[in-house]
This record gives sequence, structure tokens and C-alpha cells, in this order.
Amino acid sequence: MKAIVYESYGSPDVLQLREIPVPVPKTKEVLIKVHATTATTAEGLMRRGEPALGRIVLGLRKPKRKVLGLELAGEIVAVGTGVRQFKVGDRVFGFTGFGCGGYAQYAVMPENGSIIEMPRNLSFDEAAALVDGSTTALFFLREKGKIQSGQKVLINGASGSIGTAAVQLARYFGAEVTGVCSTKNLELVKSLGAHHVVDYTKEDFTEAADTYDIIFDTVGKSSFSACKGSLKQGGRYLVTVMGWAPIAQTVWTSCFGRKKAIFAMSVEKVAGLQFIKGLVEEGKLKPVMDRRYPMEQIREAHQYVDTGHKRGSVVISVDHDEGSGPS
Repeated sequence: MKAIVYESYGSPDVLQLREIPVPVPKTKEVLIKVHATTATTAEGLMRRGEPALGRIVLGLRKPKRKVLGLELAGEIVAVGTGVRQFKVGDRVFGFTGFGCGGYAQYAVMPENGSIIEMPRNLSFDEAAALVDGSTTALFFLREKGKIQSGQKVLINGASGSIGTAAVQLARYFGAEVTGVCSTKNLELVKSLGAHHVVDYTKEDFTEAADTYDIIFDTVGKSSFSACKGSLKQGGRYLVTVMGWAPIAQTVWTSCFGRKKAIFAMSVEKVAGLQFIKGLVEEGKLKPVMDRRYPMEQIREAHQYVDTGHKRGSVVISVDHDEGSGPS
């Protein structure tokens, strides 16, 4: 099968299209014929081996796992012994986690992993585009932010994959939503339900008089110290990007002060995916896709994501030639 392999950290040039064996599902594993995956900011960081703290999991000098790909959508083509939740032919979408593997024509996942049946009203491309961004936004807003109806919520990076989902979810939960993005994305963020938008190229939200119950930085472009004055008493600053400062601030503010900085990681996503699936099927949440690339153009996809200006998700469509599948 075709797969995108990387054996060293670096620029998009380290990504190589190669032929590797089709994986075989073991006990309680399923084999997925991947139809779509994505290129994300997180995978760009993983490709570069950043931050250094992340190499504890990724591999100190070189990647432990050679095939990236955190999000996928496809159909189950084989199951290992003992599988009860899925059957051959099921259309699924899910998050591969630290195991990665989505940048391939076929991927193996555990039956009890972060994988469920796709929303019936989405294509494979649309389903892949929703996985990590929407579940991460849900995790931070609902579990860590304790979002409540009537609260004021600011989303920094409102036009990215996490941000576009966060705007829609915050609106769904009844919050008054402010989205921060660039000039070209103002109309997009408004169309997703933001009550107010801030153009970061023209103004700094931390210098305004407005205060918020939740400030959700989806892109790691702000800091708790800079945003503290824009938080209400008891407010929460949520950040998705790993680093020593967010970790230290999370620990410190958990013990001192009424304003909290919160960094966390969302890895187990089954419950989140089920919730997102329900919203999608009810028409209350929609995927936002920027561009599509074939697997053969994975380097170009990563180069575009590295610019930091993508809107929603960048989808990688995975084609299947005859004879490339399991025998």
C-alpha cells in the first residue's frame, strides 16, 4: 500500500511517499481503508519534532512512528478476532492518537480506540475534517472551561480547525461569542455564529475594555499574563499548545488566584465524537474545509499549513489503485 513515511525531523521535504505492507488487524483491532485524512498544525509540529518536550513521546532523535496522520475517515475492510462493535463495511471516522498512521491507504486501530461510525450526512472528506478540531474544542470548552449559557467567550484563532468548531460550539452552548481572526476571515467567522469579531491585524483584544468568562487560545499566539486583564474574576484561559509556560501556569493557578490558566490534552475522543456526530446530524455543526490535496502532494499540504493561515481543515484525499489493498 502507499503511505507517507518520515524517518527524521524537519521540513515537509522529510515526508516520502513509499510502498509499505498493509497492516494486519490483531485481536480486537479493525483494518480501515482510509479515504481521507488531514494535514494539521499538530502534525507539522510532530514532523519538526517540536516542542522539544514532545519528543519524550515522539522519539528523542528521530520519530518512533514513521507514518503520521491523526485524523481519518474510511471504511472497515477486515476485523480481528473478538471484535464486536464494528463489522466489515462500516463507514467510520476517528482519531489515531499517539499511534498516528492515517497517512496511508490502510490503517489499523483498536476496536475500543477513538473511532465511531460516521455521521450519515457527511462525505469522507468532511468527516475527516471534523475529528480533532471539533472534539478538541468540545473538550476545552465543556470539560475544562465549564462553559455556561450567557457567558462571554473569546476564541483566539477562530478561523482554524479548532477555532471554527469552537465558535459553533460556544454558540450552541448559549455563550456570547467573540472570534479573533485576520481580515480575510472575518465573514467566515461571522457566518459560523460569532456575535463579534476582532481583526487581530488592526486591534489587540487584550487592550480593549471587554472582559470574558473564557478566553480560548486555539493557536498558542497569546499568553496568560497578557490575557489575565481581559478575564473576569473566576475566568478561565484555555490553551491547546504544549509548552513549559502553559504547564507551569496551569499548576500555579490551580493553587493560587481566581483566574485560571488551563493546558490539557484530549486523546480519548469516543464520547466527544458521539456528541459531535449528533450535532452534525441535527444540522447544528458543520465542517469547514480550506483545501484538498491528493496524498502525492502531502509536502505541498504541509507547506501550506506551515504558513499558519489555513481556514478550517486541510484534507488529504486518499485514492486506491487496484491491487493496493489486502489480499
